[in-house]
Amino acid sequence: MGIWEMLIVAVGVSMDAFAIAICKGLSVKKLETKHMISAGLWFGGAQALMPLIGYLLGSRFTDAISRFDHWLSFALLALIGVNMIRESREETEKLDDSFSAKAMFPLAIADSIDALAVGVTFAFLEVSIVPAVLLIGVTTFMFSAAGVKIGHRFGAKYQSRAELAGGVILIVMGISILLEHTVGR
Repeated sequence: MGIWEMLIVAVGVSMDAFAIAICKGLSVKKLETKHMISAGLWFGGAQALMPLIGYLLGSRFTDAISRFDHWLSFALLALIGVNMIRESREETEKLDDSFSAKAMFPLAIADSIDALAVGVTFAFLEVSIVPAVLLIGVTTFMFSAAGVKIGHRFGAKYQSRAELAGGVILIVMGISILLEHTVGR
């Protein structure tokens, strides 16, 4: 997987965090830089940690499933993508304006569960994990920090679009992986 493909995956994975950050921005009465940094650190950190965990788990099974790993990668990315598209169509839930660990930790973990499956996919594709998780973490940090500001300034109209775009990106990446491993074989 090249750098551009990795960046596309990083952006796709970041879209859920971006959507949540927009909601957090909506809930803040007086936006401060610390709100944007907090969201970026919580979401970026969790989105970097989960693929690493998924990679470590997935790398234990790569030999056993190497004949059909591309199908599993496609299925995982497509499932995550379809779920993000489905969530983009649902009613937006109201989030509180707290950026405390008690408020942010569960959001960051719940948001990054999908990234665990991405990490498993990385193991199957033998992706170099350290640059991958750093890119995902930094990308998510930037999108999350920007999402808080955008949510505070413009409102909820971008949340569902971000989730929709992220879902489509992940599905396209899954199809690309599948085609790369099946066409011409």
